[in-house]
Amino acid sequence: MTPEQVLDDALVVVEDQHITWVGPVSAAPAGVDVPAPDAHPRTLLPGLVDLHCHGGGGASFPDATTPDEARAAVREHLRHGTTTLVASLVTAAEATLLERTATLADLADAGEIAGIHLEGPFLSSARCGAQDPTLMLDGRSRLVREVARVSRGHLLTMTVAPEVPGVLGEGGVVETLAEVGAVPSIGHTDASAEVATEGIAQAVRALAAVASRSGRPTVTHLFNGMRPLHHRDPGPVAACLAAAARGDAVVELVADGTHLAGATVAAVFDLVGPTAIALVTDAMAAAGMPDGTYRLGSLGVEVADGVARLSEGGAIAGGTAHLVDVVRATVAAGVPLVDAVHAAATTPATVLGRRDVGALEAGRRADVLVVDEDLTPVRVLRAGAWVDADLGAARA
Repeated sequence: MTPEQVLDDALVVVEDQHITWVGPVSAAPAGVDVPAPDAHPRTLLPGLVDLHCHGGGGASFPDATTPDEARAAVREHLRHGTTTLVASLVTAAEATLLERTATLADLADAGEIAGIHLEGPFLSSARCGAQDPTLMLDGRSRLVREVARVSRGHLLTMTVAPEVPGVLGEGGVVETLAEVGAVPSIGHTDASAEVATEGIAQAVRALAAVASRSGRPTVTHLFNGMRPLHHRDPGPVAACLAAAARGDAVVELVADGTHLAGATVAAVFDLVGPTAIALVTDAMAAAGMPDGTYRLGSLGVEVADGVARLSEGGAIAGGTAHLVDVVRATVAAGVPLVDAVHAAATTPATVLGRRDVGALEAGRRADVLVVDEDLTPVRVLRAGAWVDADLGAARA
């Protein structure tokens, strides 16, 4: 699976940690030992790239107090094909945010996660979703700089509501995020279309001013945690879709069959295309785990039939899927596989400014997800090393 097409009867050649060649078996370079055809159909996908993940395998990034606790969540998603993962925090007290950021920075230093995403605390209390409204703050550039300091350069994105005082304007949070190397993300917002449009425009200008790794801000899980689209009150959804269509933003979609209807997912792909979409999991601790009681930051969560909801209020509280499951649900919604994979690997890699991951192309890191005809993971290669010899046996 290349960024543009599916190559039948093809080969990925790996040396050490990198891909050296991709193409049809018939055109394989001289000296390459071509393996015998597999009796079972297999498809080679690029390792997936998740920009928004709060945990999995029973572990929660917002609640992890040691790198080992957080590492359990990374491992859960890696085993299912997410070879590049951004660890997401939720709104919390300032001291807690700084502590958790510092813990995750250790994993980022070790190359186990790509970096850190903060979902809050500069969000709309009216659209807080599964976050504590009592901990929401007006924009504070000082706090952004402090988080960036303890992240040791690993703060990659932050979700902000553009209508919150202190987020926009000279010296505001959006400008400061760009200055410290992070990409602003519009989300958990009750903004009008006009304010959302201005927020994206300010983010684009701020990123351009510092030659950021990405010139496009993102939109945190489009539709979820936002004022809904209405034909006389279009709100942030219309503004974000328009920005994505003209190349000014990348919209996240939690296309797991719970957060969005399949028809909604397919419509967004038709409207803006896979180069402006990042499929994400928004996963929490229950990903890969049985139903039961969990936590997401300061709030309790009940998972029933694979759906996570706040114990009080019942709001959807993150996802329980792996990114490959999101790809499968996206394809089931009618999106071509090549487009779904592009949005789950290649486009999010561009948000990170990473040219070494996100595609099966020569010169990139050897990250490969091997799936069967049902898009179920069979094996995972990361940086040229197999993660598990047999994921099927591991699941059993």
